[in-house]
Amino acid sequence: MKMDCMHPLLRLVALLLILFLAGCVTVGPDYVRPVTAVSATWHTRLPDGLSAGETDSPSMAAWWTAFNDAELSGLIARAVSNNFDLKKARSRMVEERARRGAAKTDFFPTLDATGSATWSRTDGETGTDDTNSLYATGFDARWEVDLFGGVRRSVEAAQADLDAARENLRDVLASLLAEVALNYIEVRTYQIRISTVETTLETQNETCRLTVWQHESGLVDELVVQQARYNYEITRSQLPDLRTGLEEALNRIAVLLGEQPGSVHEALKKQEPIPTPSLKTVIGVPADVLRQRPDVRRAERELAAQTARIGVAVADLYPKLSLSGSIGLETVSAGNLFSFGNGNSNAGLQITWPIFNAGVVSRNIEIQSALQEQALIQYKTTVLNALEEVENSLTTYAEEQQKEHSLREAIQAAREVLEMTRQKYEIGLEDFSKVLDAQRSLLSCQDQLTQSDGTKASNVVRLYKAMGGGWTSLMPDKKQSDPDKERQ
Repeated sequence: MKMDCMHPLLRLVALLLILFLAGCVTVGPDYVRPVTAVSATWHTRLPDGLSAGETDSPSMAAWWTAFNDAELSGLIARAVSNNFDLKKARSRMVEERARRGAAKTDFFPTLDATGSATWSRTDGETGTDDTNSLYATGFDARWEVDLFGGVRRSVEAAQADLDAARENLRDVLASLLAEVALNYIEVRTYQIRISTVETTLETQNETCRLTVWQHESGLVDELVVQQARYNYEITRSQLPDLRTGLEEALNRIAVLLGEQPGSVHEALKKQEPIPTPSLKTVIGVPADVLRQRPDVRRAERELAAQTARIGVAVADLYPKLSLSGSIGLETVSAGNLFSFGNGNSNAGLQITWPIFNAGVVSRNIEIQSALQEQALIQYKTTVLNALEEVENSLTTYAEEQQKEHSLREAIQAAREVLEMTRQKYEIGLEDFSKVLDAQRSLLSCQDQLTQSDGTKASNVVRLYKAMGGGWTSLMPDKKQSDPDKERQ
């Protein structure tokens, strides 16, 4: 159809559409990912077993396999399937995906079906009544053209929110893996500590019986008996706290698995050694950690979302173009509703431009800009916290290695002291209290060594978590691990 044959209103609509669509712009700041200057190397000297370089992805992705503990691997698998925090994070991702879809619907026109039937009655002066009926049906359409990119910015923000929700899911997963491993190590540590105390109690109980026999035979006085009894009871007093700690760690594992407390007691009741990792991996450089850690990636996506919301607010400063139209049928008789000649149609164009609103729009722009500044500060803070966590993890692991070495030397010396003290006591050259002191010292060193072994294993877990390891091998959408690729 030629332009000169078109209805004047349609010609106007077509002309305005051509002009406006040709000049469509997207207002507001375009997001630029912040550049973070980080050191090329770690400040802390890397302990034995670690080296800088290209990140060792396979060992980082499934770091728990370095412990070579089938029980631990099984617990992690159950936690990934049933943990409620993880399910909540997945549900949040579904919510944000739906929100993104809802934001995209603003690109399209709305179409409503209508239908009505009305009756009216008029009382005449002559006493006659007139009853009128009107039946109508049709379709109404409305479309607001996204002239200045408000809708586009809204979709951009929704996409960034979805990316942030995905990174939050990964962060929850990484934390969950670490929590399961840490509590499992605590269980094994408590079991060994309890066993050490129980073994020591057996020895001290024999000592008590011996002192009682010696006292009855007149070889020692009552003081020796009470000293032996004191030593035994002090050692036994450690058991309640250790058993409480064991129960709490077992119950915590059950909850992490999405199960009721007590559900893992039977499976883990047998004492096993503290898992010892074979830590031979490349941890990469600081920049690698920032790319890998989900919390840093989430903070960056939240910054992107807030930047887009500034554009949404700025778009409210500009005119809005709306197109509307309707087509329908109208008649005074229901039977003739679909007869020829009852049709009607109309089309309209509306332009609105805010003139005065007491500064509401400008204040909203200020609000969104301030929120963007806060998101940028939060991103920078998250980066620093991530680097701090890795540096601290490297330091604690290295120092615990030194502590463990010293404790092993101390235990060897404590055993020799106990043996020499016992020999001197038996020949009357040493007081019995020195034997008891030597027993307590040996027990203390053994307990500290067990705790050190557990701490060293826990520090490995914390180091892997600090580096952002674990989530890539278990995410259902691991092929889309890079938000930049997901948005393409």
